[in-house]
Amino acid sequence: MQDITLTLIQADLIWGDRQANLQKFTERLQQIPAPADIIVLPEMFTTGFVVEPESLAETTDGPSMQWLKEQASLRQALITGSIIIQKDGHYLNRMIWMRPDGTWDYYDKRHLFTFGGEHHRFTRGDLAPVFTYKGWKFKPLICYDLRFPVWCKNKLREATYDYDVLIDIASWPDVRRNAWTLFLASRAMENMAYAVGVNRVGKDANGVTFSGDTTVVDPLGNPLVTTEPCQEALVAVTLSFSKLTHIREHFGFGRDWDSFQISDIR
Repeated sequence: MQDITLTLIQADLIWGDRQANLQKFTERLQQIPAPADIIVLPEMFTTGFVVEPESLAETTDGPSMQWLKEQASLRQALITGSIIIQKDGHYLNRMIWMRPDGTWDYYDKRHLFTFGGEHHRFTRGDLAPVFTYKGWKFKPLICYDLRFPVWCKNKLREATYDYDVLIDIASWPDVRRNAWTLFLASRAMENMAYAVGVNRVGKDANGVTFSGDTTVVDPLGNPLVTTEPCQEALVAVTLSFSKLTHIREHFGFGRDWDSFQISDIR
């Protein structure tokens, strides 16, 4: 299996201004110095983390989706990030997995952030997908999902792991930054997988500050990339499949995992 390169964009988001954020990310994508296989943007990258979605929601043929299609094609890279989608009277915090050929998959945030009121207007997802790209398998998470190890749990089935990389896109507040870094390392070690966490920086309209701390962790919990906190950043990291395979085969922790199922997902 070939190695895969991810470009991670840690950005300050302009509150509730889709056009300005899309322009900002267009400019950031132009600054990527070398080809990337996957480009990762933060949670709600077009609006910031809002819990009153009525005026900002769009459909899957709206401007943000069109932008993702155009940029993925132009960059010849897969682009992922979450946007607010309205469907059948429901508002969804939806992570889009946009491929260069214009095909896409999605993940709707499972664990809505009740402490921040997200559950009042948003509907939680009932799918637990694993995305594939260039032979790699990716487990998508959105922010608060990272706190729930059962939801993140990898499985080993007939010598094959469910996923290779956990990707969490976030609006994780600075006041809980210690939990962010601890959870990323823990989820990587628990699941014998790489963990990628892309977080925003800046301050939102509610006065909440975000330190970023965008991080990539290997399956043994060692950080491969960590950005400077509280600053916009664009970083690249190449993940080695041979290293992942060696760690899994050498330690064999997956063979000792407990077997279980989550009953209320499709």
